Order: sequence, then structure tokens, then C-alpha cells
Amino acid sequence: MARPVVAIVGRPNVGKSTIFNRIIGDRLAIVEDKPGITRDRLYGVAEWNGKPFSIIDTGGIEIDGEDIILRSIRMQAELAIEEADVIVFMCDAKTGVTQADEEVAQILYRSGKPIIVAVNKVDNMGRSDLIYEFYSFGFGDPIGISGSHGTGIGDLLDAIASNLPELEEDGYDEDVIRVALIGRPNVGKSSLVNAILGEERVIVSDIAGTTRDAIDTPFEKDGQRYVLIDTAGMRKRGKVYETTEKYSVMRAMRAIERADVVLVVINGEEGIIDQDKHIAGYAYEAGKASLFVVNKWDVVDKDDKTMREFEKNIRDHFLFMTYAPIVFLSAKTKQRLQKLLPVVQHVSQQHVMRVQTHLLNDVVSDAVAINPPPTDKGRRLRINYVTQVAVKPPTIVVFVNDPELMHFSYERYLENKIRAAFNFEGTPIRIFTRRKSDEG
Repeated sequence: MARPVVAIVGRPNVGKSTIFNRIIGDRLAIVEDKPGITRDRLYGVAEWNGKPFSIIDTGGIEIDGEDIILRSIRMQAELAIEEADVIVFMCDAKTGVTQADEEVAQILYRSGKPIIVAVNKVDNMGRSDLIYEFYSFGFGDPIGISGSHGTGIGDLLDAIASNLPELEEDGYDEDVIRVALIGRPNVGKSSLVNAILGEERVIVSDIAGTTRDAIDTPFEKDGQRYVLIDTAGMRKRGKVYETTEKYSVMRAMRAIERADVVLVVINGEEGIIDQDKHIAGYAYEAGKASLFVVNKWDVVDKDDKTMREFEKNIRDHFLFMTYAPIVFLSAKTKQRLQKLLPVVQHVSQQHVMRVQTHLLNDVVSDAVAINPPPTDKGRRLRINYVTQVAVKPPTIVVFVNDPELMHFSYERYLENKIRAAFNFEGTPIRIFTRRKSDEG
């Protein structure tokens, strides 16, 4: 299921990023201990009243430097309208309604989407009268908030939650592997989709996906059913999409959320750039099974060391995804294409693998015996019990005497030992540390 999307729009300096950070809390710190992951604060995940949603800070979308500010705001607003289910229109109580606000409002009128006017910098109750002029937009009751003090955020979230659409099930059976291809423009995603489908010639049908502008393509190979979730949404043309590469990241989000397996497509001819790390980082944060697909391998000048060097380059750049297999191929010539789907099937199986509790505890006990946890101020971490509580991704809870004593480096050591014992190739593992209850 894809979460609904909320976009925060507004002119510069109204506090969009502050509100964005307040809403997502510390969720972006989830991978702080993973070296090499490249993140921006454009996109996050939140939940309110039991309703999960994704949230976009359009302030993070940079338009070409020569663009005048109003044109930049307009393009950001249009982008948000395209992607969002609910739009938060941020204004500033101190400055009142400005021409730029009017510009944004004019665009939002045409959207047909639910619009929530949030008036920032209402820092004390004595200033609540400042929100009245924002009724002039005609979007209903403005909500006074303070990014710096956190007041009014609950009211804003209530309004967001009440306007969110219901989550939709995509209707596929549990044994169908949902595959999303992600990557920056021009890495060959569309040609890879066509190569996979053209080779098999067993397309069941083309059906509209649950996400806008996406086409899901079911097919079957060797008795295994798959669905390709087409993020070639990235194919959509127009000035607003071509002016920012971050658009391709946003469009990939819904596909990543719905996928079981994510193919991170890299252009073998051009090599790796930072944008590849951004996109792969989102697949990691979403907890999806992943593999790297190095496309256009047919045009790379090769000797007997080329592939090994490219693999090392990927491992050096993507330190947070060392578990992901790498497949080299050419969508154009279909060279090595036959290797792809067996790897997809393998990592999908690893993503749903469950390990029996006693086996997990045996591995962790051995790991502790070989390398005991270090002491911290005279106290030592004691691991009482380990159990797997979920799949997609495999999620393990470690019950200990004091979670504060679990250093991230020791957690990584345990993860490596678990991987060495059970593989889990192609899938992240989530490890959570909990205090063992007195009763237990």
C-alpha cells in the first residue's frame, strides 16, 4: 500500500522546513549509524491518529538559480499539486498576506485538492487575531501555529488526518512479487522494463495502478508471478519536472512503498553520482529488499578487472547497503538479462524469511561469547533474549538489561553475525533493543 502524500507549500521564509521537521520528529535519524547514506530533508514519514502519511517539504526543491522567486514558488506549488493528496499552505502571521501568497493561492484554487491554511509565527495567544485576514483565501478556517514553540501542531495534524484518503490495497495475492525500478533519469529504467517484458512475452494485462500516473504490469516467469510497478512516472515531461532531479525521487517514493523488491538502476556508462545515493537511501529507509542493476554494460570498455572494480565502487559508495546483490546487464542487447529475475526471487524470499527463536539465540550467544559487549562507566550490556517479530524487512528485538548500553557498533556486530549465520541477502535487517521486563 502506498501512503497518502501531504505537501507543504508557501513562499520562502514562512517556516516550511521547521514545521516539516516538527511533524516527522526524529524519524530521519533512524539510519544515523549507517555510514555513507546520503539524505536530504525533502521527504519524510509521519503518523497521526493511526493514519500514516508521507510528507514533502517543497522548500527543499530547488529550481534553477536564474528563476525569479515567484516563478520558483509557482513551480514548487505545481509540483506539490501533482504529487499530493492534501496540501498545507503555509503563511506568515507577522507579514500578513503578500503578493506571493496570493500567487500560490491562485494555483491551489485550481487543484481540487484539500487545502489547509497554516499561519505560522503565532507565537502567543495575544496574536491569534493575526490569522483573520487569511480567511480571504477562501480555504476555510486558517490554523494558527508556531514552529518555534510547537503550538498548534496538533490542530494542524488533526486537520491533515481528517482530509487524508483511505489507504488502498492493491489487490494482488501474497505470492506475487512487486518489483519497482528506481533511479535517476537516463539510467535506462524504461528500456529495462521493456526488455524484461519483451523477453518473457507473457504479459497478463496492463491495469491501472493505485497510484496516479503509474501502470502496474503483471507477468509470469517460470511459475512465479510478478508485478512491475512502473516508476517511469519519471517519464512525464514538462518544465517543472525537468528543472529538478529531486522530482524523480518524489515520484519513486510511492513505488518504493508498494514494492517488495526495489531495483536500484545505475548507468554503467556514467558511473555513480550522489543522486544515486539519495534514491537508494530511500529504498533502505523504507526497509525494502533491494539489488543494484548496472545497466548499459554493453557499452562499457571492459577488461578482466572492470566488473570487480565497479563492484568495489558500489560497495564504497553504498556502505549502508552492503547486503544488496549486484547484477550487470544490458537492457538494449539483453546481455545477462536472464540473471535478473532469479536474483529478484531470491532476495524476495530473504525479505520474508523467519528464523526460529532458539537458532537466533544460539547465534547471538556465540557472538557474545566471542566478543563480549564493552563496559560503559563500569556497567556492561547483558543480552537476555532475542526474537524475530516481523518480516518485510526481518525485524529482531533484543531484550537487554539496559538499552542505553547497546552501542550502535555492537548492534552492527550482532547484525553481521546474524547475516553470517542466516544470510538475509538483499534485505535490510531492523534491530530494536528493549529493556527486559522485571517479570520476564
